[in-house]
Amino acid sequence: MSTGPLAGIKVIEIAGIGPAPCAGMMLADMGAEVIVVERRSANTNAAANTQEEKNQTFYNRGKRSIALDLKQAQSVSMVLSLVESADILIEGFRPGVMERLGLGPTICHAHNPQLIFGRMTGWGQSGPLAQSAGHDPNYIALSGALWAGGSADRPPTAPLTLVGDMGGGAMILLFGVLSALVHAQKTGDGQVVDAAITDGSAYIATLLRMMHNTGQISDEPGSGWADFGAPWNDTYACADGKHVTICPLEPQFYAQFIERLNLTDDPVFANQWDKSQWPEGKRKVADIFASKSRAEWCSLLEGSDVCFAPVLNHTEAAEHPHNIARGTFISPEGVLQPAPAPRFSKTEPSVGLCPAKGQDGDAIAIELGLDPEQLRAQHVL
Repeated sequence: MSTGPLAGIKVIEIAGIGPAPCAGMMLADMGAEVIVVERRSANTNAAANTQEEKNQTFYNRGKRSIALDLKQAQSVSMVLSLVESADILIEGFRPGVMERLGLGPTICHAHNPQLIFGRMTGWGQSGPLAQSAGHDPNYIALSGALWAGGSADRPPTAPLTLVGDMGGGAMILLFGVLSALVHAQKTGDGQVVDAAITDGSAYIATLLRMMHNTGQISDEPGSGWADFGAPWNDTYACADGKHVTICPLEPQFYAQFIERLNLTDDPVFANQWDKSQWPEGKRKVADIFASKSRAEWCSLLEGSDVCFAPVLNHTEAAEHPHNIARGTFISPEGVLQPAPAPRFSKTEPSVGLCPAKGQDGDAIAIELGLDPEQLRAQHVL
C-alpha cells in the first residue's frame, strides 16, 4: 500500500501526450492510484518517436493501464464506471474531443458529482485560438513568458517543454485539480479545471511581470539585469568550450564575485548597477571565463557564495555529486529518470514500474464486474 501523501486518491487519466501524462506520473509518484486509459490501436496522427518504449514511457510509472477503443459504447461505459469511484479525471485533448467521445464533464458529473475534471490544453477551452494546433514555444510566446529568454545579442529562447508544457501546463493542472479536490472534499461539489498553458505560463511569470512593472527589465532586450544585460548575470563559455553560469545579485555576493575574479580594483565593476559600464564589463568577464576550463572554474567557484554553477548536459547532471547526494535521478528498470519531488517529512513518495500497455485490463474489468473474455471477444479489450 502506498505511503505517499495522495494515498487513497483515485485518478483516471485519458492517455495523451505532453503535460497531462507527466501530471499523471506525478500524482502516481505521490501515492494516488492512477488508471491510464490507453488506445487499443496506435494513433497515426501522433508525433513519431523511435526510442525504445521503456525509455519513452516512464511517465507511466506507477500507473495501472487499460487499453480500450473509445469509439465503442462498451468502452465508454467502462470509463464512466471508473469515473463513478474516481476523485480526479485528467485529459489533454483539444476542446470538444471528450464531449464527442461521450465523456465530457456533463456526462461524467452525472455519474459522479464530486469528480474533478482536469482539462489540459495549450490555448484553453475558450478564446479565438482554442481550436488551433500549437506546441510549447507557441504558447509561451503568446503569454510573454518566452520574451525574457532573449537578450540584446540573441533571440528569445527557452528549454523546450520546461516553461510551457511542464511549468505552465502540468504544474498548473496539478495545482488546479488538487485545489478543486480540497474544495470537493469540503463541499461535495466537483468542477471542471480549465488549465491552459498560455494562462499558466503567464501565471508562473509573475516575478518577471513584477520586474517589468518596476523597470528591472523592459521591452528592449538586454536592457536589464534579468535579461542578461548585466555582466554578473549570464552564461559564459570557458576555454574548453563548456559553459558556466553566474548570478551574484545581492551586494555581498557581488563583492565575492569581483574579488574572486580579481576585479575589485577595476573601476568598471565599482558600481554593480552602473548600466553604462555593463557592456565593457561583459566583455571583460567573458574574456576571464574563456581563460580557464569549466573544471578549473568549478574548482575555484563552486560551493562559494558567488552564485555559480556549471552548465551540465543530461549525462553530467546525473553524475554531479550534489544530485547524487540528493537522489535527484533514479534508474528503475535501468532507465535514467528524475526522482519524485518535493521531499516530505512523513509521507514518502515512491516510484512504481511502468505497465505494459493494457496489462491491467483484465483486473480492472473484473473489478467493474465484467468478463474480460467476453470483452475481448467484443474487441473492447
